[in-house]
Amino acid sequence: MSIEIPDGLTDLLKGYTIEVLRVRPPDLVEFAVQYFTRLQETRANNLISPTTPNRVEQKGVNFTTTETTECSEEEDEEEEEDDDFPEDITFRPPPTSKCNRRVSVCAEAYNPDDDEDDDSEPRVVHPKSDGQRCRLQEACRDILLFKTLEQEQFSEVLDAMFEVLVKPQEHIIDQGDDGDNFYVIERGVYDIVVQKDGVSRCVGKYDNKGSFGELALMYNTPRAATIIASQEGALWALDRATFHRLIVRNNAKKRKMYETFIESVPLLKALELSERMKIVDVLGIKSFKDGELIIKQGDMADCFYIVESGQVKILIKSKTKTNQRENKEVEVARCSRGQYFGELALVTNKPRAASVYAVGETKCLVIDVQAFERLLGSCKEIMKRNIASYEEQLVALFGSSVDLRN
Repeated sequence: MSIEIPDGLTDLLKGYTIEVLRVRPPDLVEFAVQYFTRLQETRANNLISPTTPNRVEQKGVNFTTTETTECSEEEDEEEEEDDDFPEDITFRPPPTSKCNRRVSVCAEAYNPDDDEDDDSEPRVVHPKSDGQRCRLQEACRDILLFKTLEQEQFSEVLDAMFEVLVKPQEHIIDQGDDGDNFYVIERGVYDIVVQKDGVSRCVGKYDNKGSFGELALMYNTPRAATIIASQEGALWALDRATFHRLIVRNNAKKRKMYETFIESVPLLKALELSERMKIVDVLGIKSFKDGELIIKQGDMADCFYIVESGQVKILIKSKTKTNQRENKEVEVARCSRGQYFGELALVTNKPRAASVYAVGETKCLVIDVQAFERLLGSCKEIMKRNIASYEEQLVALFGSSVDLRN
């Protein structure tokens, strides 16, 4: 029997899922009730006044717009001037006026496959001093969107970002505007203001850390809220074109690639498809050179690894009953594509029981301890059963009983 998916269901669930991932609510059911109640209210308001000029996204709910401005023509002229540069790298000063921002348009969600020619676009570089670059790197260190970028891509993002100094009560973005930049906060406090039924209300704030503005760029929707600086501060901005080329396309490609790979990992076969997709969303990527230390025996555990390419060797130092001094490291196992390591310390809540080194050029997918606890709880029983196998190998190697769980 074939089941037909109702029109609009995919977009409806996508909007809700995006908000869940962005807000991370503690109660998904309560959040769903609030989200769909807002959606219903918005549709009712839209039926009452269908010609409302501003298109507004309130927690994933959209209106339409017919607003236009002369700034778009100025922007087109600037883009034509940029085409005069023959180099692959375009050096640009930071924008000095909000007039360069794109007008709000009723657009469909951004599709990375539509931008196959983006690779031919020049690489934008905003020159920075050493001090500026250090501050920028620190501000971007914990930004989730950058976690899955390769080092070269991350460097290109840093090159393309430009500093924005803000004054008290300055509007960084305005609700209903089209998305022009993605912002990372270096310092300052910023109020999140949402207008509904003609009434503006502060619904939250960013306090000296975080980022905002990505949803409008990722899904071609107008700004969902107004962001106002409540004090002097500093931001780092990434333009729309570079954001699409490096962040959106990269995430889409990674998702396609690693969805298939995750399905091939034996440990994760027991998970539901939705659970595997959640793992794909939190994956980090790390590359290691031949002989590079990945895990050091005795260190506290902070993540779990899956080998994507290459190979790793696991070595352990053992103590005998006659000699309590640590012996030299002895290889006990190797892991190749699709195999995992580093789970032992996370399951037992003990320090790392072995050291792990890369064999040749190796790339691993990484899941941090918080995501491990949240997403891989159902796999822990399988991991615990494997501990007995590890202990048997150690007995064969060292001739003594080893309990890795104590």
